[in-house]
Amino acid sequence: MSPARSLARCAPFVASLLLLTGCGESTMTGTDAGTTPAGDSGTTPGTDGGGGMADAGAMTGLPRMIGPADRPAQLVTPTAHDGVTALPVLVLLHGYGASGSIQDGYLGLSREARDRGVYMIIPDGTTDTSGRRFWNATPACCDFGPTGVDDVAYITGLLDELEGMAPVSDILFMGHSNGGFMSYRMACELAPRISAIASLAGSDYANETDCEPSQPVSVLQIHGDLDETIGYAGVAGAYPSAPDAVARWAGRAGCDATSASGDALDLETSLAGAETTVERYTAGCGDAEAELWTIEGGGHIPSITDAFAPSLFDWLLAHRRSTSP
Repeated sequence: MSPARSLARCAPFVASLLLLTGCGESTMTGTDAGTTPAGDSGTTPGTDGGGGMADAGAMTGLPRMIGPADRPAQLVTPTAHDGVTALPVLVLLHGYGASGSIQDGYLGLSREARDRGVYMIIPDGTTDTSGRRFWNATPACCDFGPTGVDDVAYITGLLDELEGMAPVSDILFMGHSNGGFMSYRMACELAPRISAIASLAGSDYANETDCEPSQPVSVLQIHGDLDETIGYAGVAGAYPSAPDAVARWAGRAGCDATSASGDALDLETSLAGAETTVERYTAGCGDAEAELWTIEGGGHIPSITDAFAPSLFDWLLAHRRSTSP
């Protein structure tokens, strides 16, 4: 089955999983379902509806929503901010068939962003003919129409709008599945502005020559080695393996070809102990690095622990260009 068909083939009764990502066989298992929300609660964007969405613009006078009227995005602001100090911004990109609020409810990132002094932009993709939201990222995922929608321009416009209202130090991305693919595309096309990206169960362009960033970007790939939707081992002609994608960006940063192991992490509630191995490319690098977190025994939608959001923010904030040596 092609990657596109694997992502697009979803049973209607698996509604909770559909809201988070494209469905393959693995997304119907109890392990992959994890803590997936049952559906979009319909809460007001920028409010806390129990899924983790933080209060948006009240502390700074910034709007709760930015972007064009026909495609607004949620803006979350830090708990305390003087409006003068430049702060980083994290753009969260949802998986195929999901929404920004559902993705944030699953990962719980907006609460962490508020506490860490980070702006957060939470946009929605456009809908395809089946009514599922998507990002036009790479040929493998997920403009199955195809519609040709220019999501690079849309996301760039959101960043431009925020930077016109508030000082921004660094731009960071986090994407799940289709959102991970889109994060890689943004790193390819907007490299001078982006400090770091993180991808959960997403991947890069099929060929290294399909993406030629004008400068290095730090990359974190998080991937379950039993993911049956976006395979850890990659698919020839569609997308690289998780290790190859990370090694590719490490090479662009000038890092040594050999990685080093870090301390294992406990990111998956359904697996005992610290199941996530860490491989880092840091030696010989310039102002960017690359890292792979492999969830051994993990699937496409891991049942994340409370350590996931803090660990993710620790990594992203450690790879800001504005604070790098």
